[in-house]
Amino acid sequence: MSISSDHKHLGKQVTGILHTLSPIVELNVGGEMYTTTLSTLKKHPGSKLAEMFTGQPKLRTDSEGRFFIDRPGTYFKYILEYLRSNQVPTQCIQDVYKEALFYDIEPLIKQLEDSPEIFGELVARKQFLARVPNYSENIELMIRIARAEAVASRQSSVIVCVVRTEEDAARCQDALNSLDMDKKSVVKFGPWKAVPSISDLLDCIQMDVEAKGYKISFQPHIAEKGFRFKSHDFFYKFLFTWW
Repeated sequence: MSISSDHKHLGKQVTGILHTLSPIVELNVGGEMYTTTLSTLKKHPGSKLAEMFTGQPKLRTDSEGRFFIDRPGTYFKYILEYLRSNQVPTQCIQDVYKEALFYDIEPLIKQLEDSPEIFGELVARKQFLARVPNYSENIELMIRIARAEAVASRQSSVIVCVVRTEEDAARCQDALNSLDMDKKSVVKFGPWKAVPSISDLLDCIQMDVEAKGYKISFQPHIAEKGFRFKSHDFFYKFLFTWW
């Protein structure tokens, strides 16, 4: 039998296996090995996971013939447990949610979005941050400034101005002009129309920068004398520690 014939024969065998009632399926998910049934993987027909195992196989196999999925294998066990028993995971919620989105398992996505952790992130925190102009862009700007000042230093600092109202923004303008004249980079957040306070936004900034792998802290920034207000009400120094 030729090599070409061997491949065709193997393809027919694999396809036949997938069409057999409740066959055993071996998976290699990011290096983690799992064994389950085809019916479990296809439990939710509209999902991307079910689509992977519908009709002609759409996945590569590893050297042992296991179907390979290039995703974090650690969290697939929670996906599999849900498919087997409808048990919604209570651990690693954020990571499992990302995997549920990838595999497009709609019932699991909805149940996870009802959990306090995901609900709080999607409905409370992210909805607040959506009301803060240029929030994501300012986070990236902070990181660029900090990295630019990191040469031969253990720490680098970024001055942040946080104003909640238009009135606060007007009060800070003199200080911003002075810092600009001194060639000090300042990242300005706000104003915004939402309930959370300046303290809440500072916590969000720290949370999101740390989520990118940076070690940071912040403290009030005491501006030069001569300002007509307490500068530490609006100005903060974020410290990036590199080593």
